[in-house]
Amino acid sequence: MTMPRMQPSDGVAWITGASSGIGEAVALELAQRGWTVAITARRLDQLEDVARRAEGLPGRIVAHAGDVTDTDSMKAVVDGIERVHGPIALAFLNVGIAPDSAGVLDMAVFEQIIAVNLTGTARALAAVLERMTPRKRGQIAVNASVAGFGGLPASSAYGVSKAAAIHLCETLKFECDRLGIRLQVVNPGWIDTPMTQPKDVPMPFIMSQERAARRIVDGFGRGGFEITFPRRLAWVMKVVNLMPYPVYFWLIAQGARRGGAKSL
Repeated sequence: MTMPRMQPSDGVAWITGASSGIGEAVALELAQRGWTVAITARRLDQLEDVARRAEGLPGRIVAHAGDVTDTDSMKAVVDGIERVHGPIALAFLNVGIAPDSAGVLDMAVFEQIIAVNLTGTARALAAVLERMTPRKRGQIAVNASVAGFGGLPASSAYGVSKAAAIHLCETLKFECDRLGIRLQVVNPGWIDTPMTQPKDVPMPFIMSQERAARRIVDGFGRGGFEITFPRRLAWVMKVVNLMPYPVYFWLIAQGARRGGAKSL
């Protein structure tokens, strides 16, 4: 079955975690390219600020508040978007947090990150798949990270959530292909966003969120399973993860020491 690459004429776009950072930037980039973009996060006032920034663009942004940690909320958001604006043709499931841990394995932080980054993403994914499945048409992209490629210092909970998100997409791709739904995974490197700005860790090849948004939206148009950038970082990390463990741990430790990373 031919996998679709959706266009603004096919319906609306939906973005979770869109009140700031990559989600906000992708929403504005899609509106610039003519999409009607429904954006979701918990705070309606922040979403409305983003929507106002799209005034005068070829497309538009509309705010639909919702909480990815609540299954009923995600279903209600998807139902509301489709009832008011039409079918969701393109979904970018972007929600993510990375709070600092207080110790080697801070369980409160671990559970919070898994609840939002992984389980929250799965809730949104299930809600939009429920709508796209009868239509046998649609495109979904899940925002993971190169941090999910392998274990990194200071990235225990966040890395686990992103590795699991990658695995989830790899697993569901077979069923989505059968249904005619294009499923993609987005694996960016370091992006200069409000989430990364307070971090005291090395950030090689860091990229602005606007530039990252262009890469992501270009990737929606190209198709293919993975959208990853910057490639000079992503491909090095892919190769490093093929190394035997003694070599892998030595290389990662050397990189962390040079950058001054705090190991958790």
